Amino acid sequence: MDTFKWQGKNRQGKKIKGKVEALSESVVKMNLRKQGVIDLKIRKKAKDIEINIPFLKGKVPEKDVVVFTRQFATMINSGLPIIQCLEIQSTQQENKEFKKILATIKEDVEKGETLADALRKHPTAFDTLYSNMVDAGETGGALDVILGRLAFFMEKNMKLKRKVKGALVYPASVLCVAIIVIAIMMIFVIPAFEKMFSGFGADLPLLTQIIVNISSFMRNNVIFIIAALFMTIFGLKTAYKKNAKAHHCFDNIFLKMPIFGILLRKVAVAKFTRTLGTMISSGVPILTSLEIVARTAGNVVIEKAILATRESISQGKTIAEPLMNSGIFPPMVVQMIAVGETTGALDQMLNKIADFYDDEVDVAVNAITALIEPLLMVFLGGVLGTMIVAMYLPIFKMGEVVH
Repeated sequence: MDTFKWQGKNRQGKKIKGKVEALSESVVKMNLRKQGVIDLKIRKKAKDIEINIPFLKGKVPEKDVVVFTRQFATMINSGLPIIQCLEIQSTQQENKEFKKILATIKEDVEKGETLADALRKHPTAFDTLYSNMVDAGETGGALDVILGRLAFFMEKNMKLKRKVKGALVYPASVLCVAIIVIAIMMIFVIPAFEKMFSGFGADLPLLTQIIVNISSFMRNNVIFIIAALFMTIFGLKTAYKKNAKAHHCFDNIFLKMPIFGILLRKVAVAKFTRTLGTMISSGVPILTSLEIVARTAGNVVIEKAILATRESISQGKTIAEPLMNSGIFPPMVVQMIAVGETTGALDQMLNKIADFYDDEVDVAVNAITALIEPLLMVFLGGVLGTMIVAMYLPIFKMGEVVH
């Protein structure tokens, strides 16, 4: 479709103008004349220059999808047809990639496809969870309600991610600064002291000699150290992504880490209960819901536990028993889920657990931030202090000899 700019007069003789997307100029002219616009002047808008760099193209930002979902729900609730809603959303969308996706979805729906099937063609913007919930909404005739739940769920999910990133960004940034400072001292500062010490004509203290040797090694092998570091990171990432055993091992280690492991478990529980509760309350079958939740877990150990739960339910058992056997979900969570199953209010119970664990994640993030800050300061102060003391030890030694 092309974009056309037009100007003309309405029935009252007032000048009006605008722009519209259409297949041809004749289609624009016909539609505007139906609306009573006269003295038409239409021109085709030049296409924007787009630079397509494959590795820069990826998922549509989650924030854009959340805003779209919230607005789409409001429009559907107001009685607007789906095609008109999609056209309005596509026209006002600023993200070029997302704009194209919405325009394609609109065309597919116009051809007779369901909205869910049209969404499934664009996994970079709409994941399996999203399309399945829309499918349930279309089938049950409650698309506006489902879209509202989706928007709420995605907003909660984004908030959860921000909390976790907030807990990780500060220590990571301080650690990076510490490494840079230590590297600068080793490569540039220590050699200046080394030249000064070479004129003393005496053996250096053990600590000073160790620091000088490390500095010398770093200067002589800086390229190899950087190359080895990048190769190690690349190797670990490759193993994590492509080797199933390594992936499982890493994910298991992450969950068992002393400080961050507790946070990751709480995030996993919050995400699992929120996602499953939202899908069940939207009418998605529990077996389908568990399969989707497992795939979006983000941790292989948790994924296997959820799939084991799904297998158990397919054999006629309860959801609580396999969750308890997994050893990942706390007893309180499992017991609340069991109560929800017994009373027939599983979705409500899951959402209550999710709300509780959202608060728990807040508390854990604050605790981690409060704990890590002094630890990092002690680490940085200890390393730099050791280096400074090591450089001044020969000077103190000389002072003793002179006296």
